Amino acid sequence: MKKLGLLIVFILHMSCSSQFVGKINGVSFVASRDEASQEHVEAVLDVFADHAAVMPFGFIRNLSSPEIIFDTDRQWFGETKQGARQYIELLRRNKLKIMLKPQIWIWRGEFTGDLRMATEDDWKILEESYERFILTYAQLAQDTRVEIFCIGTELEEFIKARPQFWTQLVGKIRNIYKGSLTYAANWDEYKRTPFWSLLDYVGIDAYFPLSEEKTPSVEALKAGWQPWKTKIEEIAEQTGKPILFTEFGYRSMDYTAKKPWLVDRTEEAVNLEGQVNAKKAIFEEFWSEDWFAGGFIWKWFIHHDRAGGNQDNRFTPQNKPAEEIIRLFYKAF
Repeated sequence: MKKLGLLIVFILHMSCSSQFVGKINGVSFVASRDEASQEHVEAVLDVFADHAAVMPFGFIRNLSSPEIIFDTDRQWFGETKQGARQYIELLRRNKLKIMLKPQIWIWRGEFTGDLRMATEDDWKILEESYERFILTYAQLAQDTRVEIFCIGTELEEFIKARPQFWTQLVGKIRNIYKGSLTYAANWDEYKRTPFWSLLDYVGIDAYFPLSEEKTPSVEALKAGWQPWKTKIEEIAEQTGKPILFTEFGYRSMDYTAKKPWLVDRTEEAVNLEGQVNAKKAIFEEFWSEDWFAGGFIWKWFIHHDRAGGNQDNRFTPQNKPAEEIIRLFYKAF
């Protein structure tokens, strides 16, 4: 109880600062096989989130395949254009702001940052395919008046090999969509992303390694943030753009902050305290900074009653102690 009391005092103190005006308190609203209903949105509102990321998907067969398959009747409803629109319209009716974040999934969960073509012909096919994919959703973003559109997620090799394509693509997106743009760079990629000057936010998927301890304390995690935070602030100063954590989160397992990006079926023991501490540390380190725009928690399933729980070691904070930490911070800020 003493720790919770100190946390509440900290939140109340920090929330008095004008720096918190306009912070993005978001959740990543995971695509489902089902339509979203009002019941599904109530749980988002209950943690005082004011933004939601909607994430339709395109699929690629392997790391050297140039064809993106998207908006088909073989996908889950929430992964399609129709599903994304339904989610957006429902969230909008509940006064939530939206980031539309189309993403690529490569078979067997291969890392998208390694997507790279072997021939010039395949690069051109990939460019044409990605342009169709992203402009389809740029039009949806414009039609539904979403606040933020994310032009890609963790695609470093593609960007590094074809920078001119990406520069031209941003121009084509701007011709369609009139809101704010970002790109979701991986935690170890963002310093090399060449087109931040063309966007409105520097987007980072914030899976920075912070500690090798089994259950690191909030203080240890905040210390672990310091070298990364310095570099992030430098990018904000260099670009003149606010930093947006397009994804941030931690699994509820032992060693959660050692390699926070792990999405495999690692079966480390459930560790709810580690997830709580990591959430506290990121909120306390970043939400007070005027160069920081906010972020989107990874991840939030639409069926809240069936998500997470105290025996789950995955990313979602739902039905775990970390959910209350989010509620406290989002309500205050």
